[in-house]
Amino acid sequence: MVSAARKASTHRFLDRHFSGQSMDYRQIIALIIPILIDQAFIIGLNLVNTAMISSSGVAAVSAVNMVDSLNIFLINVFVAVATGGTVVVAQYKGSRNDAMVSKASSGSVSSVLLLALAISLLIIALHSPTLNLLFGSAEADVFQNAKSYLIGSSLSFCGIAIVEAVCGVLRGIGKSRASLMLSLIMNLTYVALNFVLINLADMGIMGMNISVNVSRYLAAACAIYYLVKMDESLRVRLRDMLQVNWTMLKKILSIGMPFAAEQMFFNGGKILTQIFIVSLGTYAIAANAISASLAMVIQIPANALSIAIVTVVGQCIGRREIEDARKLTRSFLWLSSATFVVMGLLILPLYHPLVSLFHPPAEIVDEIFTIVLINTIAQIPLWAISFITPSALRAAGDAKYTSVVSMLSMWLFRVVLGYILGVVLPFGVVGVWLAMDIEWGIRGLIFLRRFRGTKWYRHRLVED
Repeated sequence: MVSAARKASTHRFLDRHFSGQSMDYRQIIALIIPILIDQAFIIGLNLVNTAMISSSGVAAVSAVNMVDSLNIFLINVFVAVATGGTVVVAQYKGSRNDAMVSKASSGSVSSVLLLALAISLLIIALHSPTLNLLFGSAEADVFQNAKSYLIGSSLSFCGIAIVEAVCGVLRGIGKSRASLMLSLIMNLTYVALNFVLINLADMGIMGMNISVNVSRYLAAACAIYYLVKMDESLRVRLRDMLQVNWTMLKKILSIGMPFAAEQMFFNGGKILTQIFIVSLGTYAIAANAISASLAMVIQIPANALSIAIVTVVGQCIGRREIEDARKLTRSFLWLSSATFVVMGLLILPLYHPLVSLFHPPAEIVDEIFTIVLINTIAQIPLWAISFITPSALRAAGDAKYTSVVSMLSMWLFRVVLGYILGVVLPFGVVGVWLAMDIEWGIRGLIFLRRFRGTKWYRHRLVED
């Protein structure tokens, strides 16, 4: 009796807060769980990779961290365009226009691939001046490792671009399970090869380069095969992905390009704060890298929700169910904050065994704990409003506003405060992280104010 009553109560709660005209809580849970598993694997495997490369020394892990900050900056540019494809696909799905869903899917893959190819060629050609400009103050052995890793990872951009575009399309139509499988193929292959090439063959950075290229292009081949041969509902043809549909490209870029510009400025600011940290020495770089890895673990459920909300709100807007979009966004905000409480209670007691995976010098162990503790507490009220809210606004087509706010808040608050607290004042890496937390709060409050208004859902991306 008690169990039946509890189930009925849970059903009523979920139905009240996570169901609407466009989808009910069962569909939303089915969407979120594969994304959650995907994020857990991505972050967990990145954690393992960082731990594996740390066995090659502080110089290697510092080099990987420096270049990955640049890689994230570059990859997020075409991931942003893939997000534009997700929004358009989701809105066409919500309006039940299957023919346009197919065209949007093809257009998303072709546009993201072309952009990734251009970025890859540019970075390979300019790798030396780029590294000199950004990290010229790094020690010689760190710099040499960074140079090798930047070239190797740039060669893989087209592979991950295809995977991200196809996964974005699949999430847009609610098939997050298929996108999970593609992500698992890529990430499990990457870790397995890293274990063989780094730990067993002792190939260091070169082993990581081979791993990242093989895993990403293998997953890209599987993604194209699935889209063309296995998913009959989309009816995507290979030749459609090799042609440019300018009308569809314009729709995708109307969301993707402001987001791409936002990612460039946003991650450019993060690279600038990384330069501050590089100037503080190799130990500071390592402390920042390990702290970031642990912070990503705590963010796993919230990141899954920020990805899922794009599909949820996109389909609501496609059906013009504005109140559903509002209600579900509010529910996602509360749920995201709750996940930080749970993850903090799980991770903080395990701090010492987790940090030992990275073999940190004893001098920075306490500093890393301070960063992780402060950031975990700050994320409970601040992360959701700073990341879930703009994802919802962007899914409704409000891309320009979210991008402008994110760019301004990054440069006016995180960069300036990061320099003052981290370099001018004696707070070091902790100061840089404090500046980030403050910027989240300011940006989040601005997004909440926009969400309470009406302008964010008045954009018309798709025809009724």
